[in-house]
Amino acid sequence: MSPAWSQSLEASGRMPRSPSGGAKVARMFRGFTLAFVLGGLAGCGGSPPATFDLTAPVAGIGGRAARGQIVVTEPNATSPVDGDRIVVRTGPEAVAFLSGAQWAERLPRLVQTRLIQTFENGRSLRSVGRPGDKMVADSSLNSEIRRFEINVTTGLAEVEVSAKLVGERSGRIIAAKIFSAQSPGSASDGAAAASALDAALSQVLRQIVVWTTSQT
Repeated sequence: MSPAWSQSLEASGRMPRSPSGGAKVARMFRGFTLAFVLGGLAGCGGSPPATFDLTAPVAGIGGRAARGQIVVTEPNATSPVDGDRIVVRTGPEAVAFLSGAQWAERLPRLVQTRLIQTFENGRSLRSVGRPGDKMVADSSLNSEIRRFEINVTTGLAEVEVSAKLVGERSGRIIAAKIFSAQSPGSASDGAAAASALDAALSQVLRQIVVWTTSQT
C-alpha cells in the first residue's frame, strides 16, 4: 500500500454495517468527508502537485455518419469526483485522494472537452459544441460521471458514465445508456494512475460517440 494515501485509508476506514439506514448514511458521509480533508492536507506544503491531462481518441472511433448537430453539456458529478483530485478507492465504502497529483482542471470540465474533441475527431456529426455556442442543435448530450477512480482492491482504473440524449425542441429523452470501461491501473504514483484512467476513459468516449451517432 502506498504511503501517499494510506493515512486517508486508515482514517476513513471501512464502516460497519448497521440495520439503521439513516445511521449508515451518516457514517458514510463522515467517512467521505474525512477522506476529503485528509487527502487535501496530504497535498499541502512542499512541492506543488504534478498535473496530468486526459486525451481524446483520434483513431478507431467508428460509428456511422450522421447529419445531426448536438451540444455536449458539462457532465454532472458528485463528491469525490467533482474536482481536480485523482480518486483512489480503498474499499467498498472508503476513498482517498492520490497525494501530489491533480488533473489539469475540474474533471467534469475536462471530460466535456475531451468528449467534444472525440466527436470532432470521428467526423461523424455535422456539428458539435457546448451550450451557448452559436449553433442550432437537434439534441443535447447530458451525462453524469458515476465513477472515475483507481480501485486498489482490483488493480483497475474504473470509469463509468451515464448519458442521456435529449431532443432540443421536445425536451424528451431520446435514448439513455450507461457506459463503463476498465484498464489495469496502479496508485503507485500520479503518472501511472493518470495513464490508466486515460486509457479507460478513451474506451468510454468511443462508446459514447458510436452510440450517439446511432441515435441521430
